[in-house]
Amino acid sequence: MPHPDTPDLPAAGPAADPAGPAADAHPTVPRGGTPDPTLAAGQVTAARLDEALLGGERSLSLDELAAVTELTPSDVEAYWSWLGLPVTDPSEKAFTRDDADALVDVARFVADEELDLRAQTTLVRSMGHTTERLALWQVEGLVEHMARRFGLDDTSARLLVLDRLPALAPALERQLLHAWRRQLAAVAGRFATEFSGARITPGDDGGRLPLPRAVGFADIVSFTKRTAGLGSVELAEFVQTFETEARDRITAAGGRVVKTIGDAVLFVADDVATGAEVALRLAVSGGADGGPDEAGVPPVRVSLVWGRVLSRFGDVFGTSVNLAARLTDIAEPSTVLIDRDTAAALRGDPRFALTAQPEREVQGLGVIEPVRLQRAYAG
Repeated sequence: MPHPDTPDLPAAGPAADPAGPAADAHPTVPRGGTPDPTLAAGQVTAARLDEALLGGERSLSLDELAAVTELTPSDVEAYWSWLGLPVTDPSEKAFTRDDADALVDVARFVADEELDLRAQTTLVRSMGHTTERLALWQVEGLVEHMARRFGLDDTSARLLVLDRLPALAPALERQLLHAWRRQLAAVAGRFATEFSGARITPGDDGGRLPLPRAVGFADIVSFTKRTAGLGSVELAEFVQTFETEARDRITAAGGRVVKTIGDAVLFVADDVATGAEVALRLAVSGGADGGPDEAGVPPVRVSLVWGRVLSRFGDVFGTSVNLAARLTDIAEPSTVLIDRDTAAALRGDPRFALTAQPEREVQGLGVIEPVRLQRAYAG
């Protein structure tokens, strides 16, 4: 993207003549006839939401947006695609003046930092992917809340959320900015602690993955069987209970959630002992009868592997991640399995007990030597 000066954005064009061709093509007025009140009401709602959430009406087409930002239409389309909002009709008045300001701002950032295409794509995609999931997660949470609070069916609850969004959005926006700054500060703090004393010269890493991390999975036992026959509300509550409790236990023990994957959660910790504590706290779930415990959390299988990983796209990659996934598959309910190298790193720590398990052959990794991790007997 070039480095434009902030242009003077044009005001929205004049309204179309109701008697002209545009009126004949208006979606709420079929040829020959009578306006569709449902579509008309929907358009009024959409316009009201645009005013509140987008800062104004959609007054610019793709070419107009490119012109006022001094970017090419292909630059604009690429940015919108990276955000996860592809341009389906270039002639449609789909963009606002705030959209133009945002494009000018990002173009200046790209030029000032001399970002190549790969860096641009990564940064914009990270925002698009994260905010898309965040917006959906928050709206669905509000729908559930409205349904419970007012005893509404799903459709009525969604309509009520639509009505309330303009009033709720400012508070959510402030919380988003606050949470992002706190998370950015947390990442910066970890990097400062981990790398501030490092003195690496080219070639010192020898091609190794950059980050030493404890990485593990917690996987719900018999997820398909446990959720068979659940309705949408019950399934949502089941998954939310697991995710919430797992996240709380991971963060309380000093770890971090990387992602949840349906019936499993992937976590990391900065040192092997913290990772072991996280894994053991996760394994303490499920009732004596194999069902959920008093908090409603089902039993899980847990794994932990100490190794080096690559962190990209908000995820982690590496052989240790693959090994942790395989160990989870063969773990017994409410137990933690680790590999031999992780056991060696924990050996000598009086808090933990290690018990060798029979060798197992797993797909893609060959024969592995699992070790069961438990708390040391304190009696």
